[in-house]
Amino acid sequence: MSSARQPAPPRPTSRDVARAAGVSQATVSLVLGDKWRGRVSAGTAERVRDSARDLGYRPNLAARSLRLGRTRTALLVVPALTNEFFARVYTGAAAVAAEHDFGVVLYPSPDGTGPARDPFASARAALDGVIASSMAADALGALRGADLPLVMLDSDPEGHGAAARVNLDIADGMRQVTGHLLGLGHRRIVHLASAVDTWTFAVRARALREAVRDVPGAALRTVRAPLDVRAGREAAERVLASGPLPTAVVCDDDILAAGACKAVRRRGLRVPDDISVTGFDDLALATAVEPELTTVRLPAEQVGERGMAALLDVLEGRPAEHPDLPVHLVVRGSTAPPPTA
Repeated sequence: MSSARQPAPPRPTSRDVARAAGVSQATVSLVLGDKWRGRVSAGTAERVRDSARDLGYRPNLAARSLRLGRTRTALLVVPALTNEFFARVYTGAAAVAAEHDFGVVLYPSPDGTGPARDPFASARAALDGVIASSMAADALGALRGADLPLVMLDSDPEGHGAAARVNLDIADGMRQVTGHLLGLGHRRIVHLASAVDTWTFAVRARALREAVRDVPGAALRTVRAPLDVRAGREAAERVLASGPLPTAVVCDDDILAAGACKAVRRRGLRVPDDISVTGFDDLALATAVEPELTTVRLPAEQVGERGMAALLDVLEGRPAEHPDLPVHLVVRGSTAPPPTA
C-alpha cells in the first residue's frame, strides 16, 4: 500500500480571483489593496471580495512589500508600559493598521522616558514610519537619520521634525478641572505636578496657573513628583506637613492622585470632606480607589487611531491635519465644596 502524500492543492492566485469575479487582475489589485474608491463600483468591489473569500485567497504581502518598497510596518514608541493609557493607544493604532494590512511594533522606552537602543539593525529597511509619544521622545535618538516619516502624539505643535501631529485638548481639560474646583469654592489649591519635563505637562501647569491667577483670594502651590503612587503620596505628605492645608489637590494624572488620596488619609483627613483630589486620564485606577476620582477622560484609543491614520496619510501623500481631540471632565466622589471651618 502506498503511503505517498497527495500534493497540496495549488494556492489560489489573483488571476483565479479575477476569473471568478469576471474582472481584470488590475481590478482585483485595486479592491484588495483598498484603492478602488473612485475607480471601481461598490458592487464590483464586493464581488471581488466575495470571490477572494470563497477561494480562500490571501494576498502575498511579502511580495507586495517588495514591489512597493515597503514593509507595511509602523513602530509605536511609548514610555514603559506601566500606564494603561499607552496600551489603549496601541489598541487604537493596531486596529486602524489591521484594516490596511499594516502591522504595529510596540517599542516601550526601557527606562520610561530615557534613550533607547535601536530596536532594528536597520530601521530604514524594517519600517515604513514611526508614531511616538512626546513622553518617549528621547527614545527616538536611535532612529534619527533613518529618513522615516514621524507622527508625534501629544506634542508641541510648534515643534520640528514631525510629518504630522495628533494632540488632545489638554489645556481645556485642565481648565475644566479648575473651573469645577473654583465653582465649588476652593481657593487654596496645590498642583501635584509630574516631574517629567514634556510639553503635555507644561500645558497642564500653564492652564491651571492662568485659571487661578485672576480669581480673588485664590492661591496655587506646585510640588513635583515622579509618576508613581509612592512618589505622589510622599510629595503630598510634604505639602500637608507644611503651611496652611490646601482645600484641593490637582494632580497631573490618576496615579499621582491615588498617592495624594493615601497621603490625605494618613494625615487623618478625609477625601473629599477635608481635601478634594482630582486626577487626569481616567484610568481604571480612577474607579478602583475610594472615593472614586474626579478626573479628565482622555480618549486614548482615538489617539492611537488618529496616529496611525495620520501616518497612512503621510505615506500616501495626503494632508494629515487633524483637529485636537476633545477631553471631558468626569465628576465623581473625590471632590466637594471645601470645609467651612
